[in-house]
Amino acid sequence: MAVTKIIEIDGKPVEFKASAAIPRIYRNKFGRDVYKDLMVLNDAIKDQDEAASMLDGFSLEMFEDLSFVMYCAAHPDEWLDQFNTFSVYQILPELIDLWA
Repeated sequence: MAVTKIIEIDGKPVEFKASAAIPRIYRNKFGRDVYKDLMVLNDAIKDQDEAASMLDGFSLEMFEDLSFVMYCAAHPDEWLDQFNTFSVYQILPELIDLWA
């Protein structure tokens, strides 16, 4: 059974969805393993704050890819165009928690 979570981004409630389809969709769309990418991202933000950011460009791309797939699973329409810049450190822990 799929699990959904609403995370506030840029003052807006946004629904994300985790399901058994996510690993396949992620692999087909981006050619990478969602589990490996989640571990990399989790390690990168573990015990970190925004001021001590350890996220490189590729990690940010993985975050965008992961959040995109989980958002589209909840409702397949527009995505990043609806937001201003937001903190990865506020959203990524929520997505990791949702997946767990």
